[in-house]
Amino acid sequence: MTCSPPARRSSARSDKSSLTGGLRSARFSFMAKKPEQENPLHNILINVLIPVFALSSMSKDGDKIWHIGPTWAMIVALVPPLAYGIWFFYKTKKANFFSFLGLVSVALTGGLTIYLWNEDGTVKPNAALLFGIKEACIPFVLGIAVLFSHRTKSPLMQAFLYNDTVFNIPLIEQTVAEKGTQSEYAKLLWHCTLLFACSFVISTVLNLGLSLHFLGDLDHNAANAREIYNDKVGKITFWGFLVIGVPLLVFLGGTLWRLLTGLKRITGLDQEKILLPR
Repeated sequence: MTCSPPARRSSARSDKSSLTGGLRSARFSFMAKKPEQENPLHNILINVLIPVFALSSMSKDGDKIWHIGPTWAMIVALVPPLAYGIWFFYKTKKANFFSFLGLVSVALTGGLTIYLWNEDGTVKPNAALLFGIKEACIPFVLGIAVLFSHRTKSPLMQAFLYNDTVFNIPLIEQTVAEKGTQSEYAKLLWHCTLLFACSFVISTVLNLGLSLHFLGDLDHNAANAREIYNDKVGKITFWGFLVIGVPLLVFLGGTLWRLLTGLKRITGLDQEKILLPR
C-alpha cells in the first residue's frame, strides 16, 4: 500500500510526458508539412524588373562596357527568368507563370527592337505603333486568359490572387459545403474574376497610350534615332511603373477586399481563419 501513491504519480508523469511529446511531435509534423511560400516580390524582381532593366540599359551600341547591343542584351535579359523558372520547377515540379511571362516579354521587346533598328542608325517609321501594340498585347492576352480559364481546373485568378499559399481554401470550401452556399461562392469567384480581368484591360489601354505618347514624336530618320528610341523606351518603362502600376495596385486591392468581404459573409469565418498565417 505504501508503494501505491508513488506508482500512481509515476504513471501520471509518464502519461503527461507522453501527451506532451505527442503534442510536440504533432506540432513539428504540422510545421514540416507546411509548404514554403514563395516571395512574390522576389518573383517579380527576378522575372520582370531585372530583365526590363537589362534590356533598357544594355541595348545601346555605345562605348561603355555594358552597351552590348540589342541582340546580346536580349540574351542577357533572358537569363534571370529562365534560370528562376528552371530552379522553381526543380524545387516544386511546377511551372512558374511569372518566369514564362518574363521570357515572353523579353523576347518580344528584344525581337521588336532588333526589327525596328536600321543599320544606318535610324529606326522604322511605325516604331511607336508597333511598340505600343507589343506593350498592350501581353496584358490584353492575360485578361482574356483570366476570363476563359475561369471554367477550367486551373483558373488564373486563383494562381494570382486566390491561392492556397494565402487563403485557407480547404477550410473555406468545407464551410461553404456545410452551409450550402456553393452558388453564392461560385458567383463571388466569378465577380472577382471579372474585376481582376478589368485590371488587365486598364493596363492594356495605359500601355498603348504611354507608348504612343513617348514614341509618337520620334524622328525615325535622325542619325541618332536608335539612341533616342532606346532612351524613350527607358522612360516608358520608368513611367509605366507609376502610371500603370499604381492604378493596378489600387484595382487589385479592391478585388482582394471584395473577395475577403464576400468570403466572410458566405462562410461566417473571420479573416484570421480565411487567411493562412504568414
